[in-house]
Amino acid sequence: MLLATSDELLLDDLLRLAAAAEVVPRVERDLLGLRRNWQSTSLVVVGQDLVEPLGRTQPVRRSGVVVAGVDPDDGEVYRRALAIGAEGVFLLPDTEGALGDKFADALDGGVRTAVTLAFIGGCGGAGATTLASAVAVTSSRRGLRTMLIDGDPLGGGIDLVLGSESGLGTRWPGLLNAAGRVSAAALRSALPLIDGLAVLSWDRGEVAALPPEAMRSVLGAAQRSSDLVVVDLPRRPDPAAEEAFVRATATLVVVPRDVRSCAAAARVVAPLREVASDLRVVAREPGLNGLSAIDVADHLSLPLAAKLSVEKDLPTVMDQGRFDPRPRGPLGRAASELLDLFGLYGLMAA
Repeated sequence: MLLATSDELLLDDLLRLAAAAEVVPRVERDLLGLRRNWQSTSLVVVGQDLVEPLGRTQPVRRSGVVVAGVDPDDGEVYRRALAIGAEGVFLLPDTEGALGDKFADALDGGVRTAVTLAFIGGCGGAGATTLASAVAVTSSRRGLRTMLIDGDPLGGGIDLVLGSESGLGTRWPGLLNAAGRVSAAALRSALPLIDGLAVLSWDRGEVAALPPEAMRSVLGAAQRSSDLVVVDLPRRPDPAAEEAFVRATATLVVVPRDVRSCAAAARVVAPLREVASDLRVVAREPGLNGLSAIDVADHLSLPLAAKLSVEKDLPTVMDQGRFDPRPRGPLGRAASELLDLFGLYGLMAA
């Protein structure tokens, strides 16, 4: 990141914001230094004092340029900013928060728009956690930067599904006080990695409530550093889970194809319609004489996202601490179908 200004008071403010965002910027105090480094950094912050002289040089247009200043009475600053192709004008101190976010984006490598899939069971034992894990593992195998988040403090622990409970790294208890903006790079580097998949789960200690502020901050960091974020959530949404539903690209409700499961799922889905913008159903085969997948979708008045068949040896394999959704197995096929549905083809696309 480049800060360019000859205004020492403005520079002090900019350096303070950079320090808060844990960014170490390059500083230039004149037009020559600004022009020399114009295209060498992801973000260029041009001081209000240098905008007009820079505009006279007709700089090469590039993205990631903003103007910062402290003079709200300068009515021409927006016109001059437009002339150099700036994406915005930040007049301090009123816009310090927004400019600080820009600085943090520079540290994280820019703003990413990760697809975020929230999984929830329509009833107990529906298999939502297993399917969420399979989608995350399959995505990682496709070469996509993926993060799997266990958002259910009372669940069995998504690391147990993956057979990775002994992996080193940060768990939720270490992030419960997170608020504000969390560094995306720092979060990813702190989490356990399972064959390249970043996993945020719970430890085996005493269960604590998950504050919505922590979910908001962690999920924001995950979305900025990933191609796909998968979140496993409880059936009864608490404030933290609602944060995830609101921010998810889609919420996938896993429902076994029988009458009792559909009845239970209808009670789960009703409150979700208030917070989830894109609700879909995954119909799981329950065995003989079940409902059709279309019947399940029609009963819940939801689009059908995928069908999931029974994988008979899966419970035994998972009890042995192994989780390997085979590409041609029922779980692997359903995971691939969901990734394709949301355009997440990755390196293994045909």
